[in-house]
Amino acid sequence: MPPKPKVADKSAPSPKSKVRKNKKKMPLTGSGKKAELLSSKVVFECKLFKVRHDTLIEPGGKQAERDVIRHNGSVVILALDNSKSKKDPWVVIERQYRHAANQYLWELPAGKLDEGETPLEGAKRELEEETGYRARKWKPLVEYYASPGFLGESMLVFVAEGLVAGDAHPEEDEQIEFRLVKLSELVKMAEKKEILDGKTLTSILLYKRLLGRKRKK
Repeated sequence: MPPKPKVADKSAPSPKSKVRKNKKKMPLTGSGKKAELLSSKVVFECKLFKVRHDTLIEPGGKQAERDVIRHNGSVVILALDNSKSKKDPWVVIERQYRHAANQYLWELPAGKLDEGETPLEGAKRELEEETGYRARKWKPLVEYYASPGFLGESMLVFVAEGLVAGDAHPEEDEQIEFRLVKLSELVKMAEKKEILDGKTLTSILLYKRLLGRKRKK
């Protein structure tokens, strides 16, 4: 018997048919609506942060319970020496042991904001404490949330230029080794998975991309 002819699946689009695109653009930012907080209880507190158990009504109308780590936020410093090359500046990078990761990590200088401290004040303090460097020029690069599912910490990244060397004075529990590495080398380290720290990956890769855009103009 001759084979039965194949019946076309009418539900599947033909190769020549065009898929209708949703012309309505997705919003790039949130609607601005916030949750209605019904109750909030501190269930754990230490020097660095608090853990709160919140009962709330989310903007969509759903009641939920969330455990959230709260603290004052952090700053990250992309400190650059671009006196010899603006296309491939030297970057101040640190290496220190991180118990949570159970290994040494390469990181940009960063730290938690003190109570009542502005982000710029905190960034200047952290850079000088950890590396001894001060900077003549500061500008914000990006702000982001590292893990917004349970962590309320926002991280504000500053670009610091016009570096002036000085003496570092880290906190007693900090053992920090720092050096200057070219931006291009840091990108290679990231590609080789030699940099695992999120704030460092975010900062160097975004800054490298922005530099590339400037060169094309």
